Formats: sequence, C-alpha cells, structure tokens
Amino acid sequence: MTSKHTLAFALLICTVSTVDQRIAANDWLQWRGPNRNGAATDGQKVPVEWNETKNVMWKVEVPGRGHSSPTVVGTRIILTTAYESQQTQSVLCYDRATGRHLWKTDLNRGGLPLRIHTKNTHASPTVASDGERLFVVFVHHNNLHVTALGMDGRPIWKKVPASYAPKKYKYGYAASPFIHKSTLIVVSDCDSDSLLTALDLATGEEKWRTKRLEKISWSSPVVAQVAGRDQLLLSGCDQVVSYNPDTGEQLWATRATTAATCGTMLWNDKLVFASGGYPKAQTVCIRGDGSGKIVWQNNQKCYEQSMLIHDGHIYAVTDAGVACCWRARDGKEMWKERLGGPISASPTLAAGNIYATNERGTTFVFRATPEKFKAVAKNQLGTETFATTTICGNRIFMRVASGERDRRQESLYCIGGNE
Repeated sequence: MTSKHTLAFALLICTVSTVDQRIAANDWLQWRGPNRNGAATDGQKVPVEWNETKNVMWKVEVPGRGHSSPTVVGTRIILTTAYESQQTQSVLCYDRATGRHLWKTDLNRGGLPLRIHTKNTHASPTVASDGERLFVVFVHHNNLHVTALGMDGRPIWKKVPASYAPKKYKYGYAASPFIHKSTLIVVSDCDSDSLLTALDLATGEEKWRTKRLEKISWSSPVVAQVAGRDQLLLSGCDQVVSYNPDTGEQLWATRATTAATCGTMLWNDKLVFASGGYPKAQTVCIRGDGSGKIVWQNNQKCYEQSMLIHDGHIYAVTDAGVACCWRARDGKEMWKERLGGPISASPTLAAGNIYATNERGTTFVFRATPEKFKAVAKNQLGTETFATTTICGNRIFMRVASGERDRRQESLYCIGGNE
C-alpha cells in the first residue's frame, strides 16, 4: 500500500469512527442509556421547563399500556406495548423527528399472565438495540420470550430461554435485556426457574447459562469495569453478585440489599452500589475487588428506581419521593429533600441537572451538586408516569398517560428548545 493509499485509508477510518461516535452520542440504545448509568452524554442542550405546549416539539398517542422507556436508534424511537383486553404484546416504531407512526409488530396474542402487580404492565422491559437490530423481552404462556427484529420490525429470531411462572408473588416481569459485545444478556429471577443467560445477537444461540437462586426479583443486569475488569452486576435475592460477562462464571457474591430489588446497580472504579426495598429497605456500597466488604449502608428505600452517580456522589430518589445525596466513598449524607411521591421511574442526568418524575406526571428538575439541594424547575405532563425519561440528541423523550380506566391514553412527547 502506497503512502497515499495509507493516508486515505487512515482518513476513512477516522471518518467512520467520528460518525460512529456521533451516532452513539445522539442515541439511547438500551436501558440506562449510552453510559449504562442513567446519564446522558455530555453537552446536551435540553429545556428544564415545559408543559403541554411549552417546548413540546411533537406529541403522539401511544396505543395500549406499557412502562418501557423510549429506545432511540438513529431516526427511530422504539417502544413496547400491551393490550390486556386483546391479549396482545407489540413493538411500536415512531419517526424521531416528527413522531409519525412508522410500524407496529405484534409478537404475541394470548397467554398473558392472569395476575401482575398494579404498578406493572405486560410491556415493562425496555428494548435494547445494537444499531442494526432490536431485542425485545416479553413474558407470556408461562415462558420468557426473547425476539430479535430488524429495524423494519420483521422478526429475525425467537428464543424461549426459561419458563416464568411465579408461585408466590405474581407481580409480572420487568428486567430489561443488556447488550455486551456480541451477546444479549437476559435475567429471569423467579421462584420456579431462575437463570442468567447470554444469547448471540445475530442468531440467538445460547453462549452461556448460569443458574440463579429461585427467588423473585426484578432488577436488570449491567456490565461495568470495576477493580480493573469487566463485571456483570446484579442485585436481588438477598445478594449482590458479580459475574464474568463473557462466561457467566460467578466472580463474587455478598449478602446485601433485600429479597427483591428493581433498580440497576451503579459503580465507580472500585466500588459498586445497590438498593432494595422488599421486605426491608437498604442501600449499600460494596468493594468490587471480590473481597465482599461492605463499605457503607443506610436504610433508604430505592426499590423501583435506579440511582445516579456524578462527581463522586450518589443521587437517588426513594419510593416516597425523597431526593438524597450521599458521598460515594463513605456514604455521608450531603442533603435530603422531599419532592413528592410516589416515584417509580428512575431519575435521568443531563447537563448537570437531574430529571425525576413521579407517578402523577410531575417532573422535578434539580442540580446534581452535593453542596445543597438546588431546585431548578417543576413541570407537569399528563397525570401518570412510570416510564423513565430518555435524553439524547438535545431532546427529552417522555412516555406519559392521562385519564383513567377506559379513558386512559398514553402519549409519547418530544421536548426540546433552542440549541
């Protein structure tokens, strides 16, 4: 290869790399976003104030009922939904720029669990994407079903990795799948059949399978680099456990949190953080080096919500609607402030602000600073919100509902301002 060709090739690689980084920065490809911790990429320019008309770029009605958060892939936004009356579970696609409905794929009809928690739905896990495919998890006919779709909504492969038929707590399923390298990691914590598995993104072939304790919990897995190595972190079933994400081998486990957790774990370079709320409340920090040492703990209850970490501090909102800030290294409480609950959605961090939405559709915006609680704004959309806010590409995407029973209607909002 001549020097001229070498230079051209290098420029091509740099161009492709730049494009890929730009796409990644503008997208929200899976639960907890591009940083895997609920934080948007740096440099987001998004509003802190809105209402039904102010700073609303577009609004579109969403059929059915679901709590999955918006997954943003290129020019498209993906949601899941379910109709109990029609016994269907579906994937929906909207145009990112206009909100126009592009396609709907029904993946199941019939066999929905007869009982779920009143705060859960039959479409709660958030869709994961590798930019080329969409990966969806539903429970029906007493089994866990995983489906890969193309960006046109056509199924590529389907797998049933486990049964899902809770014996005691018939609250439904909630854990979102997680993409790690070329695999999709799926968890099923159930008192009848529990597992953690990795499926090949292209084919659905099972790469590894690890047995979990047969207990009910609803947390989603996440892969993070802690103590110098990749670790698959998962809480629940009275444990905080770390696995090798490439093999499924357990690296370490510590008895901590509670029987059931719903939030996804946090980490920094040496520590991991988890919280739970049933049957008791506990937030805990553990060394990630395999020693199992608990560094600090408190009795705060972040049961349904995931927490945030920013500049050496943990930020959390409890079920009751109390915002907290703790120093990550030792758990020192920096401040605590009552916002107004109950809260089920997880907070999202963008441009130094935390966006926390309660079940009544009120979003509290406050600064991510340990000095003291600094309120920025308080906004209202609809009358009900359970889905976590997605922030990417200088836009805020929110799934909210208005009305009750037969008059209940979900909507997807795109919120933006001057850039």
